[in-house]
Amino acid sequence: MKKILRWLFVIFILLNIVAAIHAYKFTHYSNEVSAKTDARQLTAADKIKILFTGVNNPKPKNQPKPDAYQHLVLKGRGDIDCWLLDKDSSKGTIIIFHGFSGEKSGMVEKAEILHRMGYKVLLADFVGSGASSGNQVTLGYKEAEDVKVCVDYCKQQGEHSIYLLGTSMGAAAILRAVHEQYVNPKGIMIECPFGTMYDAVAIRFNMMHVPKFPMAHLLMFWGGLENGFWAYNHNPEDYAKTVTCPTLLMFGEKDDRVTRAEIDRIYQKPCR
Repeated sequence: MKKILRWLFVIFILLNIVAAIHAYKFTHYSNEVSAKTDARQLTAADKIKILFTGVNNPKPKNQPKPDAYQHLVLKGRGDIDCWLLDKDSSKGTIIIFHGFSGEKSGMVEKAEILHRMGYKVLLADFVGSGASSGNQVTLGYKEAEDVKVCVDYCKQQGEHSIYLLGTSMGAAAILRAVHEQYVNPKGIMIECPFGTMYDAVAIRFNMMHVPKFPMAHLLMFWGGLENGFWAYNHNPEDYAKTVTCPTLLMFGEKDDRVTRAEIDRIYQKPCR
């Protein structure tokens, strides 16, 4: 019996070590120039290797830039690199936030469409991504502070009609900013926010076709511990309860990272 308990203890320790490594690599981009690990393309050998080494997650880099823009660096918990598409006599300002493993250049097409519609547009790299400082990513938890910094900047410029647009992690950050940072935009457009932090972690195990218990819970525990927050409290579906501004909630049936059930829970909170 003692021998069995010793082996169980050893397995428990090893699982936690592996989870801690994976959690750190998942929440800290590397500066290596290499391709991001695609969970959908992994062979059995790749999965065994990643079990011990964690995923490859290079820091997202900006690529195409808008045709005409003003470069800004806002100060918050780090340097927030931004592109401003200015416009005289605008209808308001729309601030755009990217998703996990993304950066602001991936949102340029949306920005230019909205700019042609008569809005000023501010594109922001979250701290840790693109040209912003650092390499930490917390799936919207600390990124909510970056949302507030951008909103406060626009208010300081005299803007009263501020709208927020975010996809995936950007959408989660917006919902948290409204809930925790008391950001009060005129309206928000959120695309495919995950329902809970557990949903966001567990879906990656489903994509690899490997069991999510108990590693999904261990990843959440270590990810939160390593980044200074309790991951089980990071739930956009709960943040949605305090949203009172007009809201456009978007979802794609072919999205393999967010389920329709998560979107339905957010929609019913009430997010209106």
